[in-house]
Amino acid sequence: MYSYGDIQYSLVKSNRKTVSIYVEPNGSVLVRAPNDITLEKINDILGKKRPWIYRALAEFQELNHKKVERKIANGEGFLFLGKSYRLKLDTGLAGSLSLFQGYFLLDENQASQARDLFVKFYKEQGKEFLPSRVEYFKDKLGVEPNKIVVRELKKRWASRSKTALNFHWKIMLAPISIIDYIIVHELAHILKEDHSLEFWEIVESVMPDYIERKNWLRMNGAFLDI
Repeated sequence: MYSYGDIQYSLVKSNRKTVSIYVEPNGSVLVRAPNDITLEKINDILGKKRPWIYRALAEFQELNHKKVERKIANGEGFLFLGKSYRLKLDTGLAGSLSLFQGYFLLDENQASQARDLFVKFYKEQGKEFLPSRVEYFKDKLGVEPNKIVVRELKKRWASRSKTALNFHWKIMLAPISIIDYIIVHELAHILKEDHSLEFWEIVESVMPDYIERKNWLRMNGAFLDI
């Protein structure tokens, strides 16, 4: 961890040409920078970006005050692909957790494991749902991603590595239009690593209303949890 005044940030250097600053979904600040840049130069950039960083951090705090704490109880609503489904606790079910006839059905004997069961459900659904959406948009962008992985990501909705496109299981709670935005955003990074004007032009080329979707995620991301 590094600091510039009262701003704490983590730093990741790589073979890139520009500096990018992110306020992550958990409220931390991440700086991605070229290998040869000095801390003095990074701090100079942070100083110029200080007002934007403060606004982003304040917005994060405000959004997380709105975060929903869901209870494992009959009638509680849980999201899937942007829709809320009520939970029913019962015994003698065929499986531990399932979505059936408009309800999430949970074996009440496994209520203490409910979060793990929901995470497993969203991961399995993501593995089935996401490949076809990635396939659709990769052809539009002319890119060829590697395998798709659905897992827990500490700070991001999605990430890209040399071997995979990684998606947080939480995106399966979001509306399909928002999932599509996350996919396009990550695929566009195959063509352009930073968040420059050129990057956003690539996103806009296949998703003209991306700003609306981006803002929806920014304002509602705290609700995409269990």
